[in-house]
This record gives sequence, C-alpha cells and structure tokens, in this order.
Amino acid sequence: MKAHLFLTTALCLTMATSSASAQQKVSSSAGYPITPVSFTKVKVTDDFWGQRLQASRKVTIPLAFSKCEETGRYTNFTRSALMMELQNNPALKDDPAYAEVAQGVKIEGYSFDDTDVYKTIEGASYLLQTYPDKKLKKYIDSVLVIVASAQEPDGYLYTARTQNPANPHEWAVGNRWEKVEDLSHEFYNLGHMVEGAIAHYQATGQRNFLDIAIRYADCVCREIGDGENQQVYVPGHQIAEMALAKLYTVTGEKKYLDMAKFFLDKRGRTSRRDQYSQAHQPVVEQSEAVGHAVRAAYMYSGMADVAALTGDEDYIHAIDRIWDNIVGKKLYITGGIGATSSGEAFGNNYELPNMSAYCETCAAIGNVYMNYRLFLLHGESKYYDVLERSLYNGLISGVSLEGDGFFYPNPLESMGQHQRQAWFGCACCPSNICRFIPSLPGYVYAVKDNNVYVNLFVSNTATLEVDGKKLTLSQQTNYPWDGAIGLTIDRATGRDFALKLRIPGWVKGDVVPSDLYTYNDNKRLDYTISVNGEEVEKTVTEDGYLTINRRWKKGDRIELNFQMEARTVKAHPQVGADRGRLAIERGPIVYCAEWPDNDFDIMTLLLNRNPQFEEVRRDDLLYGITQLKTQAQVLDYDTEGRLQTKDVTLTLIPYYAWAHRGSGKMSVWLPANLSATRPGVPPTTASQSKIDASTRTSAMSSIKDGLLPNGSDDRSIPYYHTWPKQGGTEWLTYTFPKEMKVSACTIHWFDDGPWGGCRVPKAWRILYLNERGEWTPVHNITPYGRARGEANTVQFDAITTTSLKLEIDQPDKHSIGLYEWEVK
Repeated sequence: MKAHLFLTTALCLTMATSSASAQQKVSSSAGYPITPVSFTKVKVTDDFWGQRLQASRKVTIPLAFSKCEETGRYTNFTRSALMMELQNNPALKDDPAYAEVAQGVKIEGYSFDDTDVYKTIEGASYLLQTYPDKKLKKYIDSVLVIVASAQEPDGYLYTARTQNPANPHEWAVGNRWEKVEDLSHEFYNLGHMVEGAIAHYQATGQRNFLDIAIRYADCVCREIGDGENQQVYVPGHQIAEMALAKLYTVTGEKKYLDMAKFFLDKRGRTSRRDQYSQAHQPVVEQSEAVGHAVRAAYMYSGMADVAALTGDEDYIHAIDRIWDNIVGKKLYITGGIGATSSGEAFGNNYELPNMSAYCETCAAIGNVYMNYRLFLLHGESKYYDVLERSLYNGLISGVSLEGDGFFYPNPLESMGQHQRQAWFGCACCPSNICRFIPSLPGYVYAVKDNNVYVNLFVSNTATLEVDGKKLTLSQQTNYPWDGAIGLTIDRATGRDFALKLRIPGWVKGDVVPSDLYTYNDNKRLDYTISVNGEEVEKTVTEDGYLTINRRWKKGDRIELNFQMEARTVKAHPQVGADRGRLAIERGPIVYCAEWPDNDFDIMTLLLNRNPQFEEVRRDDLLYGITQLKTQAQVLDYDTEGRLQTKDVTLTLIPYYAWAHRGSGKMSVWLPANLSATRPGVPPTTASQSKIDASTRTSAMSSIKDGLLPNGSDDRSIPYYHTWPKQGGTEWLTYTFPKEMKVSACTIHWFDDGPWGGCRVPKAWRILYLNERGEWTPVHNITPYGRARGEANTVQFDAITTTSLKLEIDQPDKHSIGLYEWEVK
C-alpha cells in the first residue's frame, strides 16, 4: 500500500510539474536599489573556487543527500503522507503499510530536520546551473514528490507535527505555532523551504518546489497577523524574514514582504523578550549585535532586506548601527562572528577570544548574507570587504578541501582538540555549506542602471542585462594568490556604461572598515589599471569603486593588478585576547601557524620585531597554496627555571586549510611581545601521563596542557567536561611512564554557572593503583577543595604508584568540568 501511495503521488506530482513548467515564468518588478546578477547568469571557470565547487558536486551534496536517507529525513515526509491518508480513511489502520503511523510514531531528531532536505536541494540546484546533471535533477524531482506528499491541504508542511498530530515532537507540543517562538521552528522550516524553492525554480524553471513553498507561505500569511482570527507570533529562530522578502522579489506578491516586515515589527513586542533571540527591544531600536549569532545574522539580513525593499528610514538606521557595532567591535579577523559557546552568541564589545572562539560556520554564512544585502541597499564596497574576508577565511574553513569534513565552531587557536567531523546530529552547518558554496556565482556582479559592479575576483563568464541590453564579459585571474585580474568585453551593449571595479580595503590599507584591526608594518600597497594597454587614472570614489565610463566595444580588455604582500595586523588595544600579538595576512587570505609545518611548539613562539616574509608556492600541498616563511624565536624554561631562546623558521599556511593533516596545535594571533608569550616548560608528571576517562572526549588532553585558567569560566583555554551527563560518578586516570612518588594533586574546576551546564562537584577524591592492581584511596592530609576560580590542592601521604585516579561525584542536575589536573 505504501508503494502504491508513493507511485500514485509521484504520478500526480509529475503531471502537476509538467503542467506548472508550461506556465509563464514568474516575473516581478520588485527589487533592490542595486540589482543582483543571478547565479544562473555566471559560469565559474576559476581554479580556486572550481576545486571547491567540484568537491561540493562530487562529495558534499551526495553526502548530504545520503545523510537525509540514512537519518530518516525522507522517512519523516513519507510518514506524514501516510498519516494524512489514515486520517482521511480510518479503515486503513488495519493495513500493514499504515501500522507504524496508526500506532503513533515517536518523533525523534530535531524539529528542524526537514530543513536539511531543503538546504541540500538548494545547493544542488545551484550546482545544476554550473554543472548540468540530468541524473541529479531527476533525483531532486523524486525527493520533491516525497516532500509534496507531506503537505497538508491548507499548505502547512511540518513533519514534526504531521507524522503524529496527537503527540508531535517534544519541541512542538500543543497547537500549530504555539511553540514557534520557542523551539518548534515552524517558521524556520518555512524560511529554508522558500530559499531552496527559489533556487530550484531559478535553476530549472520548474515550479514543483516553488508551488509547495508558496502554499506554505500562504498558510502562514493567512494564519499569522493582526487581523481577525489571526495569531501574533514571531519566529523563534529567524530566517523566514529574509526568505519571504526574497519570495516577494521573485513573485511580486507584496503580502510576502509585508509578512517579513510583520515578523520584524512584532519582535520584542510579543511574550518572548530576551537578548538570546534579539527580542529584548523592538528591532528598530537596537544598536548592538547580541545573542545567538546565527539567529542574529539572519534577522539582520532580513532587516537589510526590508530596509532596501521598502526604504523605511528606521530600518535603514537600525541595521546601519548594528553593522557598525559588529565591524567595529565584534568581528574576528577571519570574518567570523560569535565569540562564545555559551548560547553560540556574540560576546561583549571587544570580547574576541581565540581558542574558545565559537565562530559557527552558519554565522559566517549569515555574515555574508547580511553584508551582501547591505551592499544592495547602499552600494558601497566596504560591505564586500567584510564579505570577502568571511568568504575566504572563516566560512570555507568550515568544510574540508575534500568536501567531507565539517567544523561547527571555527576557533582561531587550538591545542589539537578541534577536528572536522564527518557529520553532526544537528546538521545545520554541513547542510548550510551545501547550499552556500554552489551559490558563489551569484555574488560576483551587480547592476544599477548603466553601472556594472565587479565585486569578486573569480574567473568566469557572465551575461548581464544593462539598461535593457545584453552584456557578456569574462574574467581571468589566479586570485587570491595573485592580484592580476583581466576583464574582457565579449559582447557590448552598443551604449555607454560604467564598469565599477571594487578596490579591496586590503589594497587601500584598511583591514576592515573600522579601527578594530589595523596594519602595523607601514607598507603602502599599490595597484595599476589599464584599458587596452593604456593606463587609466586611479580615481576611487567614496563608494570604494574605481569607475570607468565609456562606450565599450567587443574585445576591450581591462587589466587590473593589485600588489600583494604579506602584512602584519594588530588588533584594537581593547581586544585583550590579541594584546601583544600580530596576525599575518596576504591579500584576502588570513594565515596561521600549524604544527605539521613547524618542528617546534608553535605556542612558545615569539615573532621578530620587524618580520620579513618569504612567499613559497606549494602546488603539491593542500590543493595548492602560497606558504609564508619568516624568522622567529621559541622560548623555553630549562630544568633550572632559566629562560632560553632558539632561532627557528616559522612557516604559515592559509587559515582555511588548517586541520587537514591530523590533530595538533594551531594559532592565528602570534606573540610579538614578551608579555604575550607562553614559554615551554620541562615535562611534568602529568604531561608525560596517558589519560583515560569514563567520558572520553577530544578535550581530555587539556587537563595536562599546563594552561591555567583566569577564573572558573575562562573560555580562552581548553577544558574537559562531561556535559550532558548529569549526576553519578565520573572518573579520569593518569598512567605514568614509570613508578612515581606523588604526594599532592591540584584541580582547577570549570564552572559556567549560573547559566551553563557545569558546576564544581559535590565531592571528589584521589585513588592510586596499589601493588595488587587495586584502586585504593589516598590518605589525605588536607581537605578536597571545591572552590570556583581557585587552585584546589589536596595533600596526602606520599605513595609510589604507576597510576592515579580522580573520582568525581557530579551535582544531581549538572555536569562537571576541569581545566587542569596537576600532580606533584
């Protein structure tokens, strides 16, 4: 019966698709002050991005679709279809095909699991434009048949409820929308559905996904609002705002833009009012980026959409204030946003820790979305300067070069505890990468009247419409390794038009459009520009573009050449984590020191006062990179406690390429002042030990790394924790390389109360392995301390052993964490 249902539905949907595809394409005069050039108009031929697109095509997208199959994402839709059939015909309850849903399935996973399907389809749709693939297109259509089968008659599509309306997902209990401001994610699902459907429609011309999304959007527009029989709710997790604004630009239906603005207007005015969800104030009154960084970036993108599409001055001023705050006080040099894992959130102004930096991949993508929309509103190159920084650094670091490993957070320093993962149960970052990288062609150009903006430097061919006439141009470059860019007019419009070439901030001497980061090496880079071999006057207007206005003809050639050199960067003095340190970048690429390239401990490094850099091209390494080499020193204490130095050659690689060659140390901000150094120390009893634990994690080694915290909630250094396990007894062991005589242990507890999940333990004790191989408690002389933010030392009668055990009684409703376990 299930097969019959599927085939019947498939046949109906195929017929509907064929019919819809024959309809006139959606068209709209709705638009931004500056017109985007669709991904469908740009064919990327670039080496750098070509490798990423091929990895996405051959690995990431197929992996994501396979995960949707393996983890039951598709099953959620088929179960929903069966449940609706059962509701319409209760007699089917005795049919074996309906037995599972008739008994009531337990809905597991996350309430937003549907979005992984939508996001993967979105990415695959972008790829269809770059790499036409009949087999992939057919697979997408088959998935859309399953998706459509789960849509309720009024357009509602949310499998976390429809599979079992009587007992929906635990985050969606109650009626429709009742938990949408909390955890149900019904509007979030809508947002990703709309984004995916528009990409699919633009890539294929088919309406089968678009019509599904429109029906759900119409359902929301009917049921949510200030009108009679409507309810007032805002999204708990934002994205519907920007998606509905995009649906307006595609369809011309103003109700979608009105709904996007309604969601924003009502934020901070409903029952939910907290910083975490940016609902602490009405959005037009906000000035600081706060709360969950991904939610925030999506909301700010929606605000920029509304500002650009309506001209609302309150929205324009509000989003400009928030952008100023991010770029001036909360942006990582990698373009990442979100300082803390506590709430995956923005920190305070200038709070930018490195090792504990959260910098979620999704947040970097959101940062690109926001800056892109602000460019479409204001037309200034500074937004693309921030976008480019995120794009080449903190965003693509989120996926391996092979396309099969993913970072959730993207820290700027590591002791080896960070590795990309094959997938995540909460798969928002992998599926977001799936949809973003293939969308790159849509960010290269833009048009306004007779102005053509060249914003990204990527080899490509493109067909644009300028003042109603077609223009075809091509770009040739080896950017980001080389600053030479060639532009060729392959088909002219026959009219005058202006080419507006972005001159990147890094060329003009601006790291970012604020004083958060500045170059400190006193270099001044230059560039040249010529048309058909003749130099052009280098006049950059206030918008950051060099504009050449003329009647272009076929074959005209523009040569733009940016001087590229390694530069040293310092942070604003209020960024405590970077004080006394420098970062190194070349062109748009931020560099880091990583363990495989250096035969010394990079954490003991001290840069020379005026470092000079050698550029080394390595086509054989990490799919082709330019390394940087410079002379430096390492600092160590000898066994007598004397500080000693050693000259070394430091090798740097692009930050995006780290963590591809095993686990080990990495750092972006490198000490240039003695106050910032961490001299190496001789091996200790703990550092030479093997660790085991009842809860094994990649962070276990942090308890013997010698890094001591500044307080009980210091996120700047690694720590071990047992979250989410609560109550009960946990243990860790040290096994020494030989018998050792010990008489004291010191524990530095991690406690992120009152909001976090870790607390100091109820009790703890030290045991040793006796000669019979039995664990025996030590005879302590001093108490077992449980103080927060202090060194808790227990002294005991000296024992000789090969192993120590730390037993910890966890609080009943909390986990435990510790920074360091010292042994003396």
